[in-house]
Amino acid sequence: MTAPQAPVPSSRRYLIGGKDFLARPLEPGLHIVATPIGNLRDITIRAIETLAAADLVACEDSRVTRRLIDHFGLVTRLAPYHEHNAAEMRPKLLARLAAGEALALVSDAGTPLVSDPGFKLVEAAREAGHPVIPVPGPSAPLAALVAAGLPTDAFFFDGFLPAKTVARRQRAKTLAAVPGSLVFFETGPRLAASLADLAVELGPRAAAVCRELTKAHEEVRRGSLADLAGHYAEAGEPRGEIVLVIGPPGPVAAPEAADVDALLRQALAEGSVKDAAARIAEATGLPRRDVYQRALALAKD
Repeated sequence: MTAPQAPVPSSRRYLIGGKDFLARPLEPGLHIVATPIGNLRDITIRAIETLAAADLVACEDSRVTRRLIDHFGLVTRLAPYHEHNAAEMRPKLLARLAAGEALALVSDAGTPLVSDPGFKLVEAAREAGHPVIPVPGPSAPLAALVAAGLPTDAFFFDGFLPAKTVARRQRAKTLAAVPGSLVFFETGPRLAASLADLAVELGPRAAAVCRELTKAHEEVRRGSLADLAGHYAEAGEPRGEIVLVIGPPGPVAAPEAADVDALLRQALAEGSVKDAAARIAEATGLPRRDVYQRALALAKD
């Protein structure tokens, strides 16, 4: 008769498909763990084991990370680490590393250090001589890049664009010469305005708005920047997490009439006919007089 198996201890325990597993002990140091951006099944087995075996998991929002922890039956202790408490928490985490503990760092979703405060913790850990161990996995910018159908051989990720129009256009102008695809995070309320500003500064480039990636309502909408700006100005702000991918600069070509109209409509919603015509003429290289006449016609409509 087979002897009954000893129960798996709650420490370092995790569940997959209702089955108990025991995570191997972790190397002391700071483990940078990528977590799902939506679909919990995207997490790696190594990431689950790391979270299960860690002495402490530092996270942006414990309520968000708790859902992941509970889903896989983990009992690891959580500690908040975000932009508002980073200066206070960093010395405490470094002290635990100095004591030989294994800590895990996660963001709310995706790979830590991409638009979150983890960089300073990693920098401080490195300077103190503690091991920093990456546990790679999901990343929203990379997921959007491969889904957009735009060139991937060279790309530049720039996080969130500035919220104000003038600063946003200046930033776009600075990035115009980057010889690769551009990747941004954006919010629903700002999406249409950002697309319009990018269209003015970057011209008629191909782009893709990638929304709610890996989730039930995943959507990838492609078109020129002007087309996308017009669509979201009319349809209203979309919900959910958004990644914007813009193709690299190409040969300069005369803009399509529809693109010019879309840009003018957006510009007219923000200013006078004269200002709108001057702005779009400068962006497209078209004669100012022709653009002004078209702006007048659109304003009447």
